[in-house]
Amino acid sequence: MTQQRDPVPAPAALAPAPAATTRPEEPAPGRHRRRSYRDRLTAPLPGVRAVTRLAREAGALRPGTEARRDVPLLPCAPAPLPPAGPGVLALTWAGHASWILRIGGLTVLTDPVWSHRILGTPPRVTPVGVPWASLPPVDAVVISHNHYDHLDAPTLRRLPRTTPVLVPAGLGRWFRRRRFTRVHELDWWQGREIGGVTFDFVPAHHWSRRGLLDTCRTLWGGWVLTDPQGRKVHFAGDTGYGHWFTEIGRRHPGIDLTLMPIGAYAPRWWLRDVHCDPEEAVAACADLGARRMAPMHWATFLLSAEPVLEPLTRVRAAWARTGRPREDLWDLPVGGSRAL
Repeated sequence: MTQQRDPVPAPAALAPAPAATTRPEEPAPGRHRRRSYRDRLTAPLPGVRAVTRLAREAGALRPGTEARRDVPLLPCAPAPLPPAGPGVLALTWAGHASWILRIGGLTVLTDPVWSHRILGTPPRVTPVGVPWASLPPVDAVVISHNHYDHLDAPTLRRLPRTTPVLVPAGLGRWFRRRRFTRVHELDWWQGREIGGVTFDFVPAHHWSRRGLLDTCRTLWGGWVLTDPQGRKVHFAGDTGYGHWFTEIGRRHPGIDLTLMPIGAYAPRWWLRDVHCDPEEAVAACADLGARRMAPMHWATFLLSAEPVLEPLTRVRAAWARTGRPREDLWDLPVGGSRAL
């Protein structure tokens, strides 16, 4: 196994970040120069007709007044992180797609968004589940794609620039421009090892854009994290339902837990191809062969038209219909924690 070290060391006041390695049988992740990833789309992006329809249906992407009355009922219990030893696999939901994973002795953030509001959306309806000041040193960050609710520049500015970041192909330049020195840029099915934990980048049914002229210029996807004991966590990122889940499960058998989006799905005609609804999330968990599922991507930002509590009630009902053990659905409140 070839050791790869970054040329810029960590500041003396900080513990050095874990070294990263690639597996010998895989191409080394590097800087990706493709101009477009449109060929990776599962379905065509909406055309003029669909955009015109959305404009006609005023308010189609926000819950109505009646539905918003349930916001105070959203499950939320902000708290400091519970202790977790090096052999414990533990997770805490900070809200939306942001998780704090303690895995293999590392602390890993997924799509960290600690901002009160993000561009183009109303402010958070629940507070961040864990105060930033309560976080231990962050050993790695994984990013699923470049949409503003998953790639939040103000949050990322809080991190030391020596923090290892694992990002989709094409997105490394964004981090290098911001002086991050340990940027690992991966294509689908590529992997990287940091501190004994393997990070594999896997497909998702989604897309990317951050500005007016960069549609699908960078890739999108999810991650499978494997600890030294072989325990696996799948972070789906942002995704619709489709064939990739079966293939991910085939290539990464024995997934212990999937972190799966269940919200931002209405209206269906607009969001079906890029966001799972609760029933599809449960089906995706089965396709992956995952034993447990933790719902996410709801109860934080109101991005679509479904009633605010509906994702939770529907995912619980869909899980019950499968006959799977209730304790394997980790429907945590914002700020909630659980451990294997």
